[in-house]
Amino acid sequence: MADNSNTIAGWVLGAGIVALGLSIVSGGIYSADVPETFGYAVEEEASGAAEADAGPAMETLLASADEAKGEAVFKKCVACHTIEVGGANGIGPNLYSIMGRQLASVSGFAYSDSLKEVGGAWTWEQMDAWLKSPKKFASGTKMSFAGLSKPEDRANVLVYMNGQGSNLPLPEAPVIEEAAPEAAGELSEEAAPVPEGGDVVEATAEDEAAAKAAPAEAPAS
Repeated sequence: MADNSNTIAGWVLGAGIVALGLSIVSGGIYSADVPETFGYAVEEEASGAAEADAGPAMETLLASADEAKGEAVFKKCVACHTIEVGGANGIGPNLYSIMGRQLASVSGFAYSDSLKEVGGAWTWEQMDAWLKSPKKFASGTKMSFAGLSKPEDRANVLVYMNGQGSNLPLPEAPVIEEAAPEAAGELSEEAAPVPEGGDVVEATAEDEAAAKAAPAEAPAS
């Protein structure tokens, strides 16, 4: 009985060793590399790529801007601003005669330090940038308005605001160069002269050679 027990124990031990060996071998064959960080890197799209070709320049848009449409767009601003002469400051300052005036210069209004630090005057360019995104123009500004994303809306509002006591001259629109005309004397195929009574027939090399070889016509006596 003792001999049978030893034999059984030996078989069990041997089977365990074989199983362990197979586990080690299979693990080496089918092992996979574990990345240091899980997940996939997602590249952010450049936010300014879509703005590279944003259309006409603001100077061009201002030349054809509509003051009446600007007044309609300005209704988004009346919750915080007045624009009539002598209007009171509200959440934002009174905007009468704002164009061309120094930034943060309305008496009695508490401007944010970030806007004071910008300095300069409210030029067409400055006001356009402000209306597009107040937060980008002066980080830390108290103004919570998100801005006007459409250049046409900003152009219309600009001319409306300019008409309320400012009257700055419009900036000059950029000159678009036209393609140079064809050199003088060049005629296209369509412009080639057509003789009366027939179509244009181009002479071949053989025709020219035959004309040269033909005897000259004797003068009439």
